[in-house]
Amino acid sequence: MENFYIILVVILFALAISDLIVGVSNDAVNFLNSAIGSKVAPRYIIMIIASAGILVGTTFSSGMMEVARKGIFHPDQFYFSEIMIIFLAVMLTDVVLLDVFNTMGLPTSTTVSIVFELLGSAVAVALVKIQALGQTTGDLANYINSANALLIIFGILLSVVVAFTVGAIVMYLTRMVFSFDHVKTFKRYGAIWGGIAITAITYFILIKGAKGSSFLGSESTTWIKNNTSLIILYSLIGWTVLLQLLYWIVKLDILKMIVIVGTFALAMAFAGNDLVNFIGVPLAGLKSFQTFIAEPDANPDGFLMVALTGKSKANTYLLLIAGMVMVITLWLSRKARKVTETEVNLSRQSVGNERFGSTMLSRTLVRTSMDISKVIGKFTPQAVKKGISKRFDDSEYQNRVRNMKDAPSFDLVRASVNLTVASILISFATSLKLPLSTTYVTFMVAMGSSLADKAWGRESAVYRITGVITVIGGWFMTAFTAFTVAFIIALIISWGGAIAIIIFALVALYTIIRTHTRFRKKEADKKRVKRLADEDLHTDNIMTKCSLEVRNMLKSVVNVFSETMIGLTNEDRKHLKKVCKEVNNLNNDAKYLKANVHNTLLKLQEEEGETGHYYVQVIDYLREMAHALTFISNPSYDHIDNNHKPLLKAQIDELNEVKESVTDLFDAMILTIEKNEFDYIPVLIDKQQAILDMIKSCRKKQIKRIKHNEAGTRNSVLYLGILNEIKNFLLQSINLVKSQRDFVEYQNNK
Repeated sequence: MENFYIILVVILFALAISDLIVGVSNDAVNFLNSAIGSKVAPRYIIMIIASAGILVGTTFSSGMMEVARKGIFHPDQFYFSEIMIIFLAVMLTDVVLLDVFNTMGLPTSTTVSIVFELLGSAVAVALVKIQALGQTTGDLANYINSANALLIIFGILLSVVVAFTVGAIVMYLTRMVFSFDHVKTFKRYGAIWGGIAITAITYFILIKGAKGSSFLGSESTTWIKNNTSLIILYSLIGWTVLLQLLYWIVKLDILKMIVIVGTFALAMAFAGNDLVNFIGVPLAGLKSFQTFIAEPDANPDGFLMVALTGKSKANTYLLLIAGMVMVITLWLSRKARKVTETEVNLSRQSVGNERFGSTMLSRTLVRTSMDISKVIGKFTPQAVKKGISKRFDDSEYQNRVRNMKDAPSFDLVRASVNLTVASILISFATSLKLPLSTTYVTFMVAMGSSLADKAWGRESAVYRITGVITVIGGWFMTAFTAFTVAFIIALIISWGGAIAIIIFALVALYTIIRTHTRFRKKEADKKRVKRLADEDLHTDNIMTKCSLEVRNMLKSVVNVFSETMIGLTNEDRKHLKKVCKEVNNLNNDAKYLKANVHNTLLKLQEEEGETGHYYVQVIDYLREMAHALTFISNPSYDHIDNNHKPLLKAQIDELNEVKESVTDLFDAMILTIEKNEFDYIPVLIDKQQAILDMIKSCRKKQIKRIKHNEAGTRNSVLYLGILNEIKNFLLQSINLVKSQRDFVEYQNNK
């Protein structure tokens, strides 16, 4: 029996390592957002600072470990075997849940997930125990710390509203003081702002860190607590004077100093506050096992876990090992970058391709805000409106960053506000012993500051609001899902024992591998889509790049068309499904390129106007061809997927004849572009016309079949639709070749 529980402890720690990896991938956004978004330093410098913060923070996390042991349920009411079921269900749920959110690139709260997983699994085991003892559901209160759980839920709701509101107000006032051209004003007030910001961050480090330190004694902690006011006062004066002197002597960039210190502080707070979310449960499981084996004749089904009710400090070396795993993950995890990109994208100052779409709620909120703004504007003096408009004029800032190869998403003023406000709110809530999520606070502060900074203009507001609503909805979905899944897993393990544990462990492993594979594929697709739009384009390389795109599109069109015909004629549903995915990738490529055409053209020099005109033409033709392919492959798949009657033999023969002619034409087009021999275009047009005549003949034959009742409605709609879309992409393909010819001639005549 003892060996069985040794295996369970090993599984818990294996899951803990995995949880550390997925947890850091999710929570890295908390402390990397401001530094990466503002490009305060090269990425490797930011990562070094964050890594140092994490390592320091792990040694301050000991006090938080008690949450996993007794914060949600009463451990002295559960036997050892029951406690191990609770902990195992929590870790299995947490690893899978966080990994799924990371794969989607959505930041969620590891604090909320672990709390509701503990609650769900504890409720399940308690209900099983209640049933076995003949008790009623009213006795559930003896097992669950429901008051603490409700306090956490209240803290979540409150932190979302407060963080967004305070972030918006502070950002608005700060921008009014410094504007986007902050160099002049910072000469006067920069040191004062820096003193306030770094003092807030210092207070944040002390309040969040000292309380749970594994190496600070009680005397040191008490001294810090009793002298908080003096620490704040001396820190404010000291930092203000020091920053002003450094500015005069070495021209120190105070804003960069704030962002760097703030990044370290938030990384430290993340490790100190959230490490319990990843290893708190395994450490509690280890403590339970050690207590159990210390009693030689103890029965796992009769040994109450009273030992978990006491206080204990975690081993500093174990905490540092966990910190090293977190640091390595921070440097290597692609998912960490994905989650960070989501928040940076939602808060960036510039307009561009938006990740999220439009919803009725977001549109309603934008319209309501515009109406309120108009009403307020009627009563605001013109001079005041003009003054405010001047402070928020970011045109000069946009011109300055437009031609940067690695432009920041927002400036250092906003980055400093994000870090300072988040630090103050988290510190204040911690001092009042209010539970909250660092993810919620940092995210909502960033969203509030971006709104106040007018980053959500009329071009992007609807999409940004949709993104924020999606993320917030994901937070509450986290709580519901965590509770439900942990409840079910704990219930099944309670009934199924070792077999259920093995099955769930394998399911968790499979889920992680599958989501990782899908994530890597999505990232590869994303890199492929961005290869043309995001690179620096100029007259010397745009022709080469666009020629490559034209050839690739022509090859893809003829390949997809041929594969669609093969799948349709053979009634191969799986083959057609694969083709539809390929078409979807092509559509995403073309859509992304067209959505970013404005930003791409801005990278070109003014004298490259003709080059830009050529680029726009190519993107338009690519988009139209991708549309045509979609309307061939998708209806074909739907036809077979719905088990409709196959095409008639005559229709198959006609389509095969068209396919061979199209393949011949496209091969000739590709060769023409590769060799730049555009004298062959008249021959291509003749071949195109011959195929168009062939399509016209096929259409007439189909009409006759309809009149003679030889073809059904579904058959006719599909067949005529395919013929029409073949005609469309034929026309666009010739336009592509002509466009290539025009650009080459323009280059030769310059």
